Amino acid sequence: MVVLITGGTGALGKELQKVFPENISPTHEELDITNKEQVKKIFQQNKIDIIIHTAAITKVRKCEEDKQLAWNVNVDGTKNLIDEIVQSKLNINFVYVSTACVFDGHSGMYTEKSIPYPENFYSLTKLLAEFEVKKLQSSLIIRTNFVTRKPWPYEKAFTDRYGTYLFAEQVANGINDVIKEKITGIVHIVGDKKISVFELAKITTPQIEPMTIDDYSGPSLTMDMSLDTVRWKKYKFF
Repeated sequence: MVVLITGGTGALGKELQKVFPENISPTHEELDITNKEQVKKIFQQNKIDIIIHTAAITKVRKCEEDKQLAWNVNVDGTKNLIDEIVQSKLNINFVYVSTACVFDGHSGMYTEKSIPYPENFYSLTKLLAEFEVKKLQSSLIIRTNFVTRKPWPYEKAFTDRYGTYLFAEQVANGINDVIKEKITGIVHIVGDKKISVFELAKITTPQIEPMTIDDYSGPSLTMDMSLDTVRWKKYKFF
């Protein structure tokens, strides 16, 4: 089973390569998903069984500051992959890694049946990409939120922003679990506890300083990113 992993240099992409040893993980130079010719070429040169699509512009501020780039990568890049599969009539299972941020974050503990309502441009592009993926019958949309085990990259962390987090390697294994069950549609891969970003940051960075949304100036954020699931199991977080 050959698995094409887009975004293979990212945190989740690297963990997916460990879970799926028979993989193709091209660099951005080898596969720019905004380039239709490169997309066509990767399919022509390889017999691919599954695509796990993680490549995206994920920084909220960057998406707001360069909306064209965010659209080109997150929406059109996904569309290019889907269009090539459809036009070439390829029998490929498509797994799209979306985000908990497709919801507005006003209530939290969203299930697969909850109605998305994006809070910022990043969230909008990820939701529109979901619509593209749904054009394929054999598609799987994974919503999740994850972090690495590296030290927290900022000096402070929100005490009033929440999620049901997992580490990247847990999400990679969870994706493998769902694929094995041949499930399609939307699945939330979530942790078993809802915690604040501050609590999350303290796991790897005990000296982290607290902050609240009142201390923040920037694009609108999804304040409660917590997910629940009615289609799958929850994973124990740390």
